Amino acid sequence: VQLQASGGGLVQPGGSLRLSCAVSGFTLDRPAIGWFREAPGKEREAVACLSTNNDIWYYPDFVKGRFTISRDNAKNTVYLQMNSLNSEDTAVYYCAAGNGIIMSTMTEGTAYDYWGQGTQVTVSS
Repeated sequence: VQLQASGGGLVQPGGSLRLSCAVSGFTLDRPAIGWFREAPGKEREAVACLSTNNDIWYYPDFVKGRFTISRDNAKNTVYLQMNSLNSEDTAVYYCAAGNGIIMSTMTEGTAYDYWGQGTQVTVSS
């Protein structure tokens, strides 16, 4: 199983970025996907999660209305559209995948078995 995250970069406050996570190697069920971020000096936190059947989404309050997670099944790719970015969104963003993740644990990094390498997002003028 491999996850390849991309799309990070430098963006001005108020700008947008779309992160991609190419997922390969899952031979059975489509995995649940989580996007997490880790900023210097801060704990890793979930920013968006999507269930196996694409029917349950999770967004923490600090990204609601700004971030959107979606999946293109044909391309085996999951996206994180980020709008209205601010300096507090600066972090390394990771995608993670796993099977059998129940709703109550979707925001916990330990629930996911596979992780991408991370992509840096810097919001600065």
